[in-house]
Amino acid sequence: MAEEVKTPTQEVKSEEKKTTRTRKTTTTAEKATTAKKATTAKKVTKKAEEKVEKPAEEKPVEEKVVDKKASKKADKEAKKVEKANQKAQKKAEKEKAKQPQELPNPVSEARAVAKNIRCTPRKARLVLDLVRGKDVKDAVAILKNLNKAAAMPVLKVINSATANAVNNFNLDDEKLYIKEIYATDGMRMKRYLPRAKGSASGLIKRMCHITCVVKER
Repeated sequence: MAEEVKTPTQEVKSEEKKTTRTRKTTTTAEKATTAKKATTAKKVTKKAEEKVEKPAEEKPVEEKVVDKKASKKADKEAKKVEKANQKAQKKAEKEKAKQPQELPNPVSEARAVAKNIRCTPRKARLVLDLVRGKDVKDAVAILKNLNKAAAMPVLKVINSATANAVNNFNLDDEKLYIKEIYATDGMRMKRYLPRAKGSASGLIKRMCHITCVVKER
């Protein structure tokens, strides 16, 4: 068979047909890729919307029941612990109430009284004026070296007041001073003195009460 000889116009037309075919294939491929991309983008957006719109998936009923039981047990245990703590607090309060509380010492002075001393108030006051307002140690030293009838009774009263302060009120012996000391009238004994021509005159033998108040400086 003799080969057909193509004219130049026929060759141009065949080349144009080939180019159009290639263009069609490229356009169809591009369309397919764009369609795929669009579908994938739609799927992604749908999934995102579903995640946003859909609430959190509810737990099954069994898990809810288990959670309720556990919460009830935890509540019961918490109540038991609270009751135990309250009982312990009440016991501690009762023990504290039973224990003697150490209160600050409100007393800062002590006193002593000697009654019906066989000494007149006037003679006792002569001694008391020497001692009033002085420290206990100084007063004791003065009275031991004083040649008066009322010195010994006054010394006994001062010693008694200091003993009361130290033993009963826990005051310091070295800080004590005589805040008050005074003598008042006590019992009176009526006697008589014989006089001339068988007569008699009255005689009153006076006694005194000595009071001493000792305070801490």
